[in-house]
Amino acid sequence: EEVYRRIVKSKGRKVDVLISLSTSGNSKNIIFAMKAAQKLEMINVVPNPYKAYSEYERNRIDSRIKITNLPERCTIKIYSVNGKLIKTFNKDNPSTYQDWLLINNKGIAVSSGVYLIHVEVPGVGDRIIKSFVAMRQVDLNGT
Repeated sequence: EEVYRRIVKSKGRKVDVLISLSTSGNSKNIIFAMKAAQKLEMINVVPNPYKAYSEYERNRIDSRIKITNLPERCTIKIYSVNGKLIKTFNKDNPSTYQDWLLINNKGIAVSSGVYLIHVEVPGVGDRIIKSFVAMRQVDLNGT
């Protein structure tokens, strides 16, 4: 039996509807695509917006947000709104989240602004999330 399929990758919006067509009933490829789309939609960043504080922070100098509902393997790239790559994570563990300590690839704290978080899941697809970050001033005196 020969099975023909065509995968079309495109950008979608939250209001878009995924429609599938199978002439043989519940095709495994279509069921896989539907489940994958649902899982990608679950990926999120918290808190969003980040307003100089997060429940996830462990002390006064800690700044972090979480990218949640991630699969075991994925690549996360964080960009500034002008397209500059800020941080890359290559996730390969069973944890369902990734902490971002709000630093760039060189370990320097990021500035306040809007960031684009691109999550790519091999063999499934990708999702882009916008995150607003308002950083607090560093208190070097500890007061």
